[in-house]
Amino acid sequence: MSAGPAALSVSDPSRAATDQRWCEKVTVSFSNTGGTAVRSGTVTFGTHIIGALGIDWATIGSSEILPAPIAAGAKKSGTWTVCVDAWRVPLGMHIETRDVSARWK
Repeated sequence: MSAGPAALSVSDPSRAATDQRWCEKVTVSFSNTGGTAVRSGTVTFGTHIIGALGIDWATIGSSEILPAPIAAGAKKSGTWTVCVDAWRVPLGMHIETRDVSARWK
């Protein structure tokens, strides 16, 4: 009988400011509720550039390596410094990494 494939769920991101307005520390937790381990993969972040009046001007994507392996039934967290090009975030603007997804093997 097969143990079934890995099934990874991703938490909402927890964000913390850095000393540069175009970067932030982003922490995400991963839970593998499947029957086999997650061996490798990528985490994709959607970072929104927010203007002084709260207008969402753009979303910039970036990817990092998933903190694998994640055993069946296990949880694991990772923290990344997520940045966009400094010129995209003029004085008075900031970033918010709101979207996180994962792909795994």
